[in-house]
Amino acid sequence: MKITSIDIFKAVGRSPTQGVGWSPLFLRINTDEGISGFGEAGLCYGRAQEAAIGMMKDFARLIIGYDPMKSEKIWERYLRRTFWGMGGGGVIFAGISAIDIALWDIKGKALGVPVYQLLGGKTNEKLRTYASQIQLDWGKQGRALAKPEDYAEAARKAMAEGYDAVKVDPVCMTPEGKELGWSNYGILTYDHIKTASDRVAAIRKAGGEKLDIIIELHSLTDSNSAVQLGRELEQYNIFYYEEPVMPLNSRSMKEVANKVRIPIASGERIYARWGYRPFFEERSLHVIQPDLCNCGGLTEGKKICDMAHVYDAAVQIHVCGGPISTAAALQLEAVIPNFLIHEHHAAALVDENIRLCKYDYQPQKGYFKVPELPGIGQELTEETMKASELVCVK
Repeated sequence: MKITSIDIFKAVGRSPTQGVGWSPLFLRINTDEGISGFGEAGLCYGRAQEAAIGMMKDFARLIIGYDPMKSEKIWERYLRRTFWGMGGGGVIFAGISAIDIALWDIKGKALGVPVYQLLGGKTNEKLRTYASQIQLDWGKQGRALAKPEDYAEAARKAMAEGYDAVKVDPVCMTPEGKELGWSNYGILTYDHIKTASDRVAAIRKAGGEKLDIIIELHSLTDSNSAVQLGRELEQYNIFYYEEPVMPLNSRSMKEVANKVRIPIASGERIYARWGYRPFFEERSLHVIQPDLCNCGGLTEGKKICDMAHVYDAAVQIHVCGGPISTAAALQLEAVIPNFLIHEHHAAALVDENIRLCKYDYQPQKGYFKVPELPGIGQELTEETMKASELVCVK
């Protein structure tokens, strides 16, 4: 089998609140045996979509004519022979990831099995899931929430669907509901801390003792403000504390871990094994959150998770993109023994995003079942491919 062409798609999706750009980036690898595999680059949000398209295009040129079954060899080629692969950041590894996931999809389809079988088989039959980013409300139409009672109501909506865990960023909205409308760096004032604390208290009261609450900070805080806020939030029995500081600063992460009695999590902006190494060695993360669409794909994601197991770190795969990202995550989460919980982002509830792909995977009563179709179990629809901006590499 040989790779004959690679198609890159910039699709049209929608953010939960329509407040930020949301352009899922997909890739299809085609072969001379008629088998195609799909991947995704994990830069759907933020400001790097065009760079990711260029990266996928550059990397695609390197593997035309290659055997797609040799995914490990191709991954190593990207690392060693592209110069920027060694030490590369989010754009570099997003390009590698999209191609790697598509190669695994081809491999599973060619052998007629789900990817999880090729990664070692199921350790986990069903996957506990949390409702992610409830500061955007919960449902098909999101909005920026301001008042504590609105945060409580969002939690109740998620719980009514069977979730027993939610994630919230209590500091990204001002008291008036303006997203990113104030600074969270330095020393926080009483009013700032009280705003965040009141929101989390409302969620705890609405959810009761058994609801697990994850605090998301998006690295909007630094070591000073993260410690201040974390100590205030300890009283609410927080499940874990995500991205409290700059995501590549392991020493600052360690400082927060030492001073706050909440498990620390991070990973969506940490890339490859080498990026995770200092966090493991310093024991500064209790939960890792690699995104398979920007950490190096399934090939690298499995290795990162195995490294984490050595250091007693649990795994929550970061999922914030299109349905290909969800499908790939479910395949790996089924396999790893240190799986903790699956992220179901508010964007995955939006109809425009669901319609990008053939299958609508949603959790039932707070748990996902793993797709059993060959490959990763997900493909773009013909309608999506026709409506997307297309780059073809032959």
